[in-house]
Amino acid sequence: MSRRSHGARPPGPHTNPQPGAPLPAPELTEGQCRRCGTHIAGLDGRYACGVCGWVNDHSEGHRRLPRADEDPDRPPAGRRRPRLLPGPQPGAEEPGNEPATGAGDEPGNEPGTGTRPGA
Repeated sequence: MSRRSHGARPPGPHTNPQPGAPLPAPELTEGQCRRCGTHIAGLDGRYACGVCGWVNDHSEGHRRLPRADEDPDRPPAGRRRPRLLPGPQPGAEEPGNEPATGAGDEPGNEPGTGTRPGA
């Protein structure tokens, strides 16, 4: 059994010949969900069913997925993502927001009045 090298692969029919050239547009494909039979659409033979959640394997697509360095929206090398703006911490309550209590907060249910709405 021969080992497969993980180095550079020979160029296939859908490889990008120039690194700066735009990639070809994805092809809209249609098929049936293998789990529930719903008619579904996908890009380049990659599907996800919105009814039952079935997803086919990425290797079943019609062409290879682009590498990260081929992504036109990828930030330039050496540049980090921007920091998130400071905001409320998860689980922290904002000032001025009192938690709601029970049904005793309805108008006409003041403690000590002895009145009930609709009575």
